[in-house]
Amino acid sequence: EVQIVESGGGVVQAGGSLRLSCTASDLSFENYAIGWFRQAPGNEREAVSSINFSDDGVIYYADSVKGRFTISKDNAKNMVYLQMNNLKPEETAIYYCAANWGNFPAVGATMWDDKTEYDYWGQGTQVTVSS
Repeated sequence: EVQIVESGGGVVQAGGSLRLSCTASDLSFENYAIGWFRQAPGNEREAVSSINFSDDGVIYYADSVKGRFTISKDNAKNMVYLQMNNLKPEETAIYYCAANWGNFPAVGATMWDDKTEYDYWGQGTQVTVSS
């Protein structure tokens, strides 16, 4: 059974940093695009970032995190990371990792931020940013 597993969440003060990790059991990320989403209480799940695990490594970010968050991958370890800097209290949420079969294109219409595009989801990791 495929399991996506996130780790690295925690409590941090505003302006602080956290690095989230995502891996999977019984699933190679090789042919997938991996996305990070977050969901705060009472809010919709929103896209944060995605990366194609293939060599093209196409990356997308939500406008709200550009310049502060960095997504990366380690092919050998089957891992995807989300480095989050200068965190804000309003970014307190459960952060989810998800896998989408295939790559998102670098140009043109892309559905990287559409949660229905993703085939597998992790259970999430809590990130709490205190003010």
